[in-house]
Amino acid sequence: MPRFAANLTMMFNEVAFPQRFAAAAAAGFKAVEFLFPYDHSPAEVAALLQENQLQNVLFNLPPGDWAAGERGIACLPGRAEEFRAGVARGIEYALAMGTPRLHMMAGLVPAGADMAMHREQYLSNLRHAAEELGKHGLMLLLEPINGRDMPGYFLSGQAQAHALREESGATNVKVQMDFYHAQIVEGDLAMTLKQHVDGIGHVQIASVPSRNEPDDGEVNYPYLFALLDELGYDGWIGCEYRPRGRTEDGLAWLKAAQGVQS
Repeated sequence: MPRFAANLTMMFNEVAFPQRFAAAAAAGFKAVEFLFPYDHSPAEVAALLQENQLQNVLFNLPPGDWAAGERGIACLPGRAEEFRAGVARGIEYALAMGTPRLHMMAGLVPAGADMAMHREQYLSNLRHAAEELGKHGLMLLLEPINGRDMPGYFLSGQAQAHALREESGATNVKVQMDFYHAQIVEGDLAMTLKQHVDGIGHVQIASVPSRNEPDDGEVNYPYLFALLDELGYDGWIGCEYRPRGRTEDGLAWLKAAQGVQS
């Protein structure tokens, strides 16, 4: 049976971030994920997890200047020192919170840029991050993101991500397969999942095209949940969607997926 983690960046926005932990626990979640914990101290977030008996399964390494529009710096030449400092900071949080995996955002490539140069920088930073995380038994994740939501993002396709994972030579690098992004970019979700399941370290969901609860739109999630079970995927499924209204009012899909009678 699939295991679901609430994404506290997108869900339970009715309350401030520190209160979302209790809200997720009250809704029945045993695990959470979020984009960034860095507005709070490692000890503060760890305490919120412990108080609410939640596991944090994922967050992102520092993305550069998010407010200014940056979406990661891993592929950006000239930012290696900043990237390495971000890796160290992410590890500090992960160890404090008991988080087993971190996602490395790739960054935006300017139009007309030398893609080979950006790819070389990305691989260099990827190998450094994997080595540093590996010292602590942590997994590094790479996530392709669709160009409609994030134009110019360096990493967009599942095959591209798995090729970079393999080229890195690091055993603790996996791909984060967000079905929302993958459906927009390439579709053929079931066959892509079957092809790459051994290299997938985390899954995320949302309806397509609206990015709301995974209970409508063009993706058949009950089928994919059953397929994940059939393929032996034992990781978490992150609920990275924007609720249509109050988060708790839109969780009928979760009860159905877990076989809970209402």
